[in-house]
Amino acid sequence: MFINYSHHPSAQWGEAQLEAARVYGEVVDIPFAKVKPEASSDEVIALAEAETKKILEKLPKAVLCQGEMVLTYHLVRLLKQNGVRVLCATTNRHIDETIVDGKTVKQSVFDFVQFREY
Repeated sequence: MFINYSHHPSAQWGEAQLEAARVYGEVVDIPFAKVKPEASSDEVIALAEAETKKILEKLPKAVLCQGEMVLTYHLVRLLKQNGVRVLCATTNRHIDETIVDGKTVKQSVFDFVQFREY
């Protein structure tokens, strides 16, 4: 099983990313937890421990983990301590700029390249 623990549902991924994830098995989305900006480090660590437990219950072969930096750090640390392969997605970013009502509007498009292990 491949756990997508991010803010980006796998239903919105391109075929190349889905194929790369399916190498590990069924793709299952678990939304990345919301982290309040006021949360203390101890609160974020406690959240990481709770989320790690939830993820480990699924017995994943690999976990894509991308989101708020401190929570990501602790999740990666805890998952790796439990023998789970943890990955991030690498992409090429393309920016399209257009002028709408005299204002520059930027739209980013990300093309998946590969998963990279933490």
